[in-house]
Formats: sequence, structure tokens, C-alpha cells
Amino acid sequence: MYSNSQIHNYQASTQQFLQMLTNTEAVLPKVEDLRSVLRFHEHRYYVLSEPLINDEDYDKLYKLLEAVEKAHPEIITKDSPTQRVGTSLNSGFETVQHLVPMLSLENSYNSDDLLDWDRKVKELCGLDNIEYCVEPKFDGASISLIYEHDMLVRAATRGDGVAGDDITNNIKQIRSIPLSANFSQYGIQQIEIRGEVVMTKAAFDTYNEGLVAQGLSPLANPRNAASGSLRMKDPKEVARRNLEAFLYHVSYYANSQLSIVHDSAAKTDSEILLLGGVGASHSGALQLLWNLGFRSPQKEKKVVLGIEAVIQYVNEFEALRDTLPYEIDGMVIKVNDVALQDKLGMTTHHPRWAIAFKFKARQATTKLRGIEFQVGRTGAVTPVAKLDPVQVGGVTVSSISVHNEEYIKEKDLQINDTVVIERAGDVIPQIVKSLPELRDGLQTPIVFVKECPSCNQPLIKDEAEAVWRCVNGNCTEQLMLAIIHFVSKDAMDIKSFGEANVRRFYKMGLLADIPSVYTLDFDKLSNQKGIGAKSIDNLKDAIEASKIQPLHRLIYGLGIRFVGENTAKVLANYVSNIFEFASKTEEDLQLLDDVGVKVAKSIYEYFSNNKNTAMLRQLEGLGLQLVNTKKDAIAEGGLAGQTFLFTGTLNKLKRNDAEALAEQQGGKIVSGVSSKLNYLVVGDDAGSKLEKAKKINTIKIISEDEFLALVNTNKQA
Repeated sequence: MYSNSQIHNYQASTQQFLQMLTNTEAVLPKVEDLRSVLRFHEHRYYVLSEPLINDEDYDKLYKLLEAVEKAHPEIITKDSPTQRVGTSLNSGFETVQHLVPMLSLENSYNSDDLLDWDRKVKELCGLDNIEYCVEPKFDGASISLIYEHDMLVRAATRGDGVAGDDITNNIKQIRSIPLSANFSQYGIQQIEIRGEVVMTKAAFDTYNEGLVAQGLSPLANPRNAASGSLRMKDPKEVARRNLEAFLYHVSYYANSQLSIVHDSAAKTDSEILLLGGVGASHSGALQLLWNLGFRSPQKEKKVVLGIEAVIQYVNEFEALRDTLPYEIDGMVIKVNDVALQDKLGMTTHHPRWAIAFKFKARQATTKLRGIEFQVGRTGAVTPVAKLDPVQVGGVTVSSISVHNEEYIKEKDLQINDTVVIERAGDVIPQIVKSLPELRDGLQTPIVFVKECPSCNQPLIKDEAEAVWRCVNGNCTEQLMLAIIHFVSKDAMDIKSFGEANVRRFYKMGLLADIPSVYTLDFDKLSNQKGIGAKSIDNLKDAIEASKIQPLHRLIYGLGIRFVGENTAKVLANYVSNIFEFASKTEEDLQLLDDVGVKVAKSIYEYFSNNKNTAMLRQLEGLGLQLVNTKKDAIAEGGLAGQTFLFTGTLNKLKRNDAEALAEQQGGKIVSGVSSKLNYLVVGDDAGSKLEKAKKINTIKIISEDEFLALVNTNKQA
């Protein structure tokens, strides 16, 4: 979970990158920060169901990262957002694999985007015109259903696109989803269907009225209500929410000798399904689902010829948006012919045969009543506008980040101004502009604070940045946020030691800095209300276990500015002992992967600070592991210094196991083909990476068997 200050820091970073969209070289030194920003927004969207950025801006950041990595393939990391389908999974439910990955959709926002997409589709298909199926983009929660021998056997959330949470019991509470369907009459023994769970506007209003009557807080919007319902522990509570589901895609079916066609004029199932073995159209699949009792968008969809007809229909549907009983945020356009879909294929992120058209952002006007200044972990002070609460797209908005002093001046914002706000992409609210023509003399200028709102020390502003910072090393808020970051899951992973406990213990005087985590007075804790003996024992065990965390987690946990998780791993593998950094120059550090000028300067300054090195000595004395236990083994491995990339399907090893074998012998895994690649290990159905590698003479292209022989030879050596 992120603190408010962390959220504001990520939002500020988001705006900084959005201002760098046309300069990939300027982004290069901060590429890991860009990846972190994207991961943050993915986590908010897919796990917390609380997105803080609109789809259009996310797409811009995603394409920016793609551009940087395309220009510099040597910097691609295995965990880059471009190398995965989605994001991390929600805990609390069994994780299950999808039969086919649930990819994202490419987004468009205007007719020019659609025309450009249509041009690419026609070029790839070699056709002058394409038949498309257009249907609503439901604003709910994605699900995957598996039926075997006509019975619903499993339902799952989208998760990371490859695997999701098993929510079968909860899905069974949704009456619009049949518990059985007669697929076997068409020879289908197993089928995977994709769809969206939604809460209608009427059901949402009724449910919220009940919450208010009980003195409880209402839910934010129908989408969050639907998404949150799927992960509830009590299926009876899910039933009380009166959810519905639209099923709109057949992703897989087996043991069928039939094909699906799109003839909407057909009267019977036998006219819809014909012999052939391959599904013929997407609209035919929707008709099949409708006939079998599923709520497919059969009434809402439209099959049209050519992109001009698509544009006309999406515009017509947008005009009807507010009259619908459920929320939608756009339309989805799909190539209707399944054979053409197969020909177009997909990227690792989205199918080439489908695109989402996002509706225009919703806007409202309200009054800006004040500014609250918040300090983050790195000292950045972020202004947050306090507004008269207003409904925008079904969500009540009362606070909006206004990022920095320059942003306030650019938007010409004043206290008591009437401002236009919007939820761009129906997600994150932002101030579009002020309305100076409505000023009535009660407006006052916004004066950016010159002192830290936490410690009252003077703020400073680097000429190269738009951010004011507190540089007081004893700032209370920064100290608390530093500890919160240190104990977090991705750093030292001290369970039971979340933000609430850090703030509580700090205010009690039990925490003062990072080393104090390891000198916590448990006797004083035992006298506090609400903290039981078992909780104290769990916290003790978690703190003790963190002492042997690998060096890269400690480096990341230190909170060195610009050092993300991947950079921390690079740094950890560079030294045998963390104190070696005290003798490294900025030039030394810039030779490392993912370490640019700004990152190197930050690392150098951190380890040149005697206060920081003294703290590290203190942590060493408290029993923490400050050495890289893997470095010597890696350095001595027979494949040390060699880089590897795997492509295609391996027959004897799983991809992860093969990569681990290379790493155990000192090899390094890279994510792209470049002159820095030594070995490309090729499995079955290798694609573009193989073709690209053939053009670089220095790359050795080997089979899986040759790779295993190489590993075994180096083990013996």
C-alpha cells in the first residue's frame, strides 16, 4: 500500500515524464524511474482497482518506454512493463493459469487514431477493406470462465494476464452467468470465455442507499464496486450486490469439429455453426453465446464494412452513453474474420486485430477553496488543491494534485477560482483550466510555501527541476517515509510493519531512523492497547528474518534517489561489500547498466555522506547482511561475463529454469537482441529475435541441447 506522499511523488514523476515524450535520449538515464511509474499505475489499476492516471497518458508513457528500449535494446530488463502482459496478482485467492493469455487492448482517442490503425490492418492483411465488429467497452472487471462438459468449472480474474485469482464461488452468485450451457451439442468439450462483470447504475444507487442507511460510507463508482466484489471472501455478500456479466469473447475451445460464422440472420443454432474446425467470425461467437443463454453484447454490437462506418457508429453510441443502464468508457473494434485475426497476430501487450476507442473525458466545474502542501520521502513538496466536492463521471472529487509551482502558474489558479475539472479517460481527475471571467473579487493568489510543511525548514529548488524540496535530514515526515519505504515489501519486506505501525511507533518515540527498526523496545509495545503477544512475536520474527535479505533489497530500501529495484540489483552485483561504493567515482558508476549521469551523481553523493556510511556501519553492527553473497560465485562461474537470450519454445526446460541455469554459472540474461548479446538459445517456433540475431555476426545462435552442453561443460570446468 502506498502512502499519500508516495502517491503524490509518483504523480509528480508522471507529469515530468509526460513533458519528455519527444526526447527519448533525455529519458534514457531515468528509464528505471519510468518503469517504476508504469508499475505503480498498473498496480493501482489491476490490483487495487483505484487507478490514478487516465488511459491516454498511460499509453503515452508506455509508448515512451517502448521507444527508449527500441533505441537502446541493451537496457531492456526482464521485468520491464513492455515485457509482460499485465501486472502483479491480488493475494487471498488461489492463483490459476488462463488457457490463453488475457492481453490488453491498444487504445485510440479520435478518428485519426482509428484511420491509422485501419491502415495498418489493411496493409498486414493485404486487403482494401475490412469487416469490423464494434461493441461497447464495459467499465467493470474482466473475468475468464471455463466450461467443461457443459458445466462451469472455473472462473478467474484477469490478474497479470497469464494467471488470475480463482473466484468461481463468487461468480456463481451472478445470475446472468449460466452454471451450465449445452456446448456439447456442437462437439465442444472445453471452452474458455472472456467477459466483464458490471454493476448497473440502478443496482449501484440502491446498494449505496442501503450503506448510507446503515451509517456506512457509500462506494465510489460502479466499476470499483464490481471489481472489489469479485475478491470478497463472502459469496453471500457478492450476491447482495446484484452484479451482471457481459461475455464477449471465445478465447479457446477444444474437441470441436464446428466453426462459428457471423450470419446474424440465422434462425437456429445449426445455421450459426457449420462444419469446418476453425471459428469463422467474432460476431458469430457472440451469437453462439447469446443462443446458449449468455449475456453477450448481441444487441449492442454492430458488424460494419470499413473504418468510416466504424467511426460513425462509435460517435452514435457515445451520444447514447448516459442513457445506458450500465457504465461504458468507450467502444471496442475487432476484425470480424477470425482467419484474419490469426494472420494479424498479436504483440506481447495487445492483439493487432482489436483496438479500444476511448470516449472523451467527462468534465465539471467547481470551486478551488485551498491548497494543502505535502512533503514526500525525497523531500519533494507537492501542492494538493482542495475543492468543493463535485460529481464527475460517477465519482465525487474533492482533492486534486496540482503538481508544482509552475503548474499552478501555467493554469492561472487562484483560491476561490471556478475551475474546470475532468476525469480524463474516466479515471484520474485533473484541473483543465480556471475560468478568470467568473472571478468576483474574492480570489487570492496561491503562494507556494517556502518552508517545509513538516519541519518548517527552508525549501530549495534546483534550477533543473520544477520541484521545491526540503533538504533537512531530520524532517519528521521524511524520516517516517524513509522507514516506511525501508520496511516495505519490495525492500526489506518486514511483514506486520506497515505504514500505520511505523507512524504509530514513531509518534510513541520507539522509532527515530532506519537502525531503530532493529532496536525496537518490545516491552513498551506489549503495554500498548491493540497489540497482542502474537502480533509482537510475528513482528520480532519478521525483523530478524530481514537481516539476511540479499544486498540489492537493502540498497533499494535505503531510498537513494533515482535508484529503483533493477538499479539496486545492478549495484549489488557490482560490489562484494556495500562499503566499496565509498571509493567509486561518478565515472565508475556510469559504466554500469541503467546508471546514467543523474543516477551516478545521486549514488556518489549518498555514499560520500559520512552520516549515511555511519548508519550503514550501525546496521552492520545490528547484524544485517551488507555483503553480496552471490557475487563471488557469479564471478567464478564458467559463463561469467556472457549474455544470454532465449527465444521460441524449449522442449526440455522451462524458460525460467533455463535462465536460472545460465545465471548460476555467472551468465547474464538480457531481453533484446543487440551487439551486446553473446548467445541466442533457440527453441521451436522462434520468431523475429532469431532473424535479427542472424544479422549480427558476433551472436552465437545455439539450440537448447547445445546450451545444456555449454552449461555442463562449464560446470565441469
